[in-house]
Amino acid sequence: MSANPNVARRRGARAAKRALRAAPLSDADRAVRPGMSGGGFQPLKPEDLLKVNEAVMHTLEHIGLSQAIPSCVDAVVNAGGTYKDGRLYFPRSMVEDTLANCARNFVLHGQDPKHDMEVSGNKVYFGTAGAAVHIVDIENKHYRESTLKDLYDMARLVDELDHIHYFQRCLVARDVDEPADMDFNTCYAAVSGTSKHVGTSWVMPEHVEASLKMLHVIAGGEKQWRERPFVSQSNCFVVPPLRFAEDACACMEVAVRGGMPVLLLAAGQAGATSPAALAGSVVQEVAEVLAGLVWVNLMVPGHPAMYGTWPFVSDLRTGSMSGGSGEQAVLMAACGQMGRYYDLPTGIAAGMTDAKLPDAQSGFEKGYTVTLAAHSGANLVYESAGMHASLLGCSYESMVIDNDMLGAINRTVRGIEVNDETLSLDAIKDVCVDGPSHFLGHGQTLELMQKEYIYPEVGDRTSPKEWVEQGKPDLISTARKRVDQILATHHPVHVSAEADAAIRKEFNVLFEKAPLQPNS
Repeated sequence: MSANPNVARRRGARAAKRALRAAPLSDADRAVRPGMSGGGFQPLKPEDLLKVNEAVMHTLEHIGLSQAIPSCVDAVVNAGGTYKDGRLYFPRSMVEDTLANCARNFVLHGQDPKHDMEVSGNKVYFGTAGAAVHIVDIENKHYRESTLKDLYDMARLVDELDHIHYFQRCLVARDVDEPADMDFNTCYAAVSGTSKHVGTSWVMPEHVEASLKMLHVIAGGEKQWRERPFVSQSNCFVVPPLRFAEDACACMEVAVRGGMPVLLLAAGQAGATSPAALAGSVVQEVAEVLAGLVWVNLMVPGHPAMYGTWPFVSDLRTGSMSGGSGEQAVLMAACGQMGRYYDLPTGIAAGMTDAKLPDAQSGFEKGYTVTLAAHSGANLVYESAGMHASLLGCSYESMVIDNDMLGAINRTVRGIEVNDETLSLDAIKDVCVDGPSHFLGHGQTLELMQKEYIYPEVGDRTSPKEWVEQGKPDLISTARKRVDQILATHHPVHVSAEADAAIRKEFNVLFEKAPLQPNS
């Protein structure tokens, strides 16, 4: 034992801290967890919300949408809408009736119930999304074409990353040519790679039908699937400005009638396919999404549908998308705020940096866009991890780095709890009057170091001396090691071998899963 009691106490405190950090925590005791409550950032003033709503109702009732498919026209007209000169008009009373009766407070299921997400109120969840056509090769600073195996590996990666709560397809498999094979295998790779909730999309209704058959096999039957649908459809059912997309609408009909939750997406680009004025862009996208919400509820009243206003921003000097701009951040946050105004299950997008690599630009653009989205009150923040070049590239290393970022952002969403215990008067007295004049070994410190604080997985908090002793690691190399470790050891088996064999026998599955390794 050390002759110096102060040294002994310090060593004992360090040992206690290490033991505490190693001990598993219940979900309720973690510093952050899925579904923390946001809503603190409000770019629109209360009177602005009313003005936007009035403009939305005017747009739907007096400007309307074109190119509706016949089943949509019939449903809306039979419910009191108007169809004239190729445009479908939604009276205010119809929209308000839908808003009063549509589904709220539902669950987006994972294949594993521990990943279920309660989409209600201000609860916030972070996930992936996108249709990147490239993988970022960090080592060579090169963009290569994305593959089906990349999609499966990205799903496996997300399955192990705590602060990414769901997996929406983040890339397009460039090695698959046929659209039917693409749609089916995208869904198959995603649900095979993670037991978290999955989102994906389809281009033709028969492709949705094939995937539903596959999902029934995994779930154990159609009844079991309908009780716990673990895949949602991301559906761009409109082509801005104010036009329905016929094939996407047909896909949505199959999904809704097949019990699959839908994300109603309107993705106009400000200055190109929506007004350059940010308020006008919000009005158009809200109107488009509410039109879809009306139709979904006319098909199947109370069907789970997410309000997905995704207005994007153009760099008006060039016309190209600018996913990491300040305008993009505040525009998406305003849409999140409108979702709370209507009390709808809301999904918006953030984290779409313009940077080509995980560098300083990537960090600051992702940091403020995702933070404002998380604090806007949106429930689901899509595209929040792994994306580069305004969604053209996806990076393994960034997925791991952004997981750290999302944990920290979620901690800001949690905020600070103020009560008799956290005001710490007893602890202050213990330390200042009766104790050692520091809080390092105090019982409250040991109790709260995991419950109150979150620690990065790949971020570096070492001193310069320790950093040199460790070989001067950089963030990207550390993230690469973490990626390699996960992909070498994590081989999900939540889809049973029997179900997988049945799927492969009936459908054209285009890739083999990596074989299980010892101790994986």
